[in-house]
Amino acid sequence: MAKTQKPRFSRSLASIAGIVAIATLISKVAGLVRQQAIAAAFGLGPAADAYTYASVIPSFFLILLGGINGPFHSSIVSVLSRRPKEEAAPLVETMTTLVGGVLLLVTIGLIIFADPLMNLVAPGFNVSAAAANGISPEKLEVISQTRAIAVQQLQIMAPMALLAGLIGIGFGTLNAADQYWLPSVSPLFSSVTVLAGLGFLVFQLGSKITEPRYAMLGGLVLAGGTLAGAILQWLVQVPAQWKSGMGTLRLRFDFHQPGVQEIIKIMGPATFSSGMMQINVYTDLFFASTIPQAGAALTNATLLVQTPLGILSNVILVPLLPVFSRLADPNDWPELKGRIRQGLMLTAVAMLPLGAIMMALAFPIVRVVYERYAFDRGASQLVASLLIAYSLGMFVYLARDVLVRVFYALGDGDTPFRISVVNIFVNALLDYLLVKPFGAPGLVLATVGVNLISVVALLWLLNRKLNGLPWQEWGLPILGLTLGSAIAGATSWATFWGCTQIWNAGGLLVQLLQLSLSGLSGLAVFALIAIQLKLPEVHLFVTRIRQRFSR
Repeated sequence: MAKTQKPRFSRSLASIAGIVAIATLISKVAGLVRQQAIAAAFGLGPAADAYTYASVIPSFFLILLGGINGPFHSSIVSVLSRRPKEEAAPLVETMTTLVGGVLLLVTIGLIIFADPLMNLVAPGFNVSAAAANGISPEKLEVISQTRAIAVQQLQIMAPMALLAGLIGIGFGTLNAADQYWLPSVSPLFSSVTVLAGLGFLVFQLGSKITEPRYAMLGGLVLAGGTLAGAILQWLVQVPAQWKSGMGTLRLRFDFHQPGVQEIIKIMGPATFSSGMMQINVYTDLFFASTIPQAGAALTNATLLVQTPLGILSNVILVPLLPVFSRLADPNDWPELKGRIRQGLMLTAVAMLPLGAIMMALAFPIVRVVYERYAFDRGASQLVASLLIAYSLGMFVYLARDVLVRVFYALGDGDTPFRISVVNIFVNALLDYLLVKPFGAPGLVLATVGVNLISVVALLWLLNRKLNGLPWQEWGLPILGLTLGSAIAGATSWATFWGCTQIWNAGGLLVQLLQLSLSGLSGLAVFALIAIQLKLPEVHLFVTRIRQRFSR
């Protein structure tokens, strides 16, 4: 048997992180602009609300299978990073054939069964049940319209199930070929196509786009633009994949080759594990469908969190995943523990202060980003309450992802899967218990609780697998960063309050200035505290910044 060759990596972690950060920033900013346009055009009305629920299943596949750091991406990178390059093309072509065939059948099923699936996704849209509960005729008409829009949107976006698998394989293949820019920037196309569709609609309808009679047309444009973006996202990867010698669109049925079996061994449990997380999202929306406007509000709040979270998670996870994979041998575990600590500390340095500041400034953030045209003050208050709950859990969300990738690198996809299965029931229970006293924010708090439980369980099991973890060495710095973040959040809130006393005008530029000063003051306070903790990760970051500006 030929000896497995470990591929050479020409880029440093810092250069990879920089490439990923810039590309992801562009994509995330475009995504935020897209959501601003949707909110301005439709507010929290039927078109936007229907789009939230119609997107559940297509987004399930796109995030689950097609996302960077998703199971397809992670398993492909983990296996190809340990194998000679000449094995890559047959592996990728075989996996594309297998995944494409399965997901083509799924796509057909989604188109045929879109109507009954909507009953499962959004039971609150059941017109008969709503009528039996004594809902007024006006509200029944809105529910009926929203449901009809959602069904058509789901049928239009159904092919995204197939595209998601192809995109995920492409992400992993290009990363394994040491290409990071294109996979990280390609989600931009979805935002561009939706914005183009909305721009055309505004050109045709003008201010009438906000009228309820055009909700159906607006909903179809949203769905069509989203599908077009997914198609472009896949197509731009194909030439780069061919050029890198990482496979073509050739059909290959060699399902029994060892590399394919290794990928499936990791991909199967990883997909189910990530799928369990998406089931938690569905569970949240199941309860949210009974709360007016909650679905669209959750989408708006989620995007505000996912914009910075997505950028920083890719910066941290994408460079570390191949490193984790190369340190899977027991002889390398001491270095692996150091890399795990690095991932967790970087997560804490990034997420803890950001979460605290976003909690403190949630309402002005929502106002500056969304409040215009159809998106009014009441909508801002609802979205801000959700943003506070989301921000509370930013650290545990990303910390869980870091730990899950360690298990994938060790060839263990079963452990995250088992934890995710248990968490489905925990999430449903917490949703049921928290939605009554807290309303829509209770659904987000349930998700935060689930992520916290996952982090604790993963750390405990990783401690057993790696023959012990340095708990005190990891825990005390995170505690110090948590306290520093709380002080930073309080500083931001106090600064914003002071700014409103000085500048009481309500213009957008004044609000943006107040928000910027408040956020920067909180970050400055956190930076001073973090430097005093003398963490190696913080010291390294500060040193690189100084070197960059001293040139």
